[in-house]
Amino acid sequence: MNYNELTLRYFEAAASAGVLEGPGTFRGAAGSRAQGTWVQFDLRIDHGIIRAARFLAFGCPHTIAVSAWVAEKGPGGGLRDGFPATVADLSALFAVPTEKRGRLLIVEDAWMAALSAAR
Repeated sequence: MNYNELTLRYFEAAASAGVLEGPGTFRGAAGSRAQGTWVQFDLRIDHGIIRAARFLAFGCPHTIAVSAWVAEKGPGGGLRDGFPATVADLSALFAVPTEKRGRLLIVEDAWMAALSAAR
């Protein structure tokens, strides 16, 4: 499969990969490894603002790249802002094939679970 430049950049250098721990940190996850896609986000929240985000993901390069992008773009947003982009926008941005778009919903669900844990 061919991946676009943005997918390869975020897949090969996922700078936001890892975990956060400590006060003000909240975790959300979705999917399962048995089903082939699992994503976890850790968010550090201060006064209702996302100050840092990290992710762990099991899945295809698209899943990992989109998770890395979301973890990079999410900080600075608030608890009520939701997911940093629409699934349709991410699908176009990362050239995700139609048969893989459901994986982006898992990324969104994990992000929203982390926000819900913080509320």
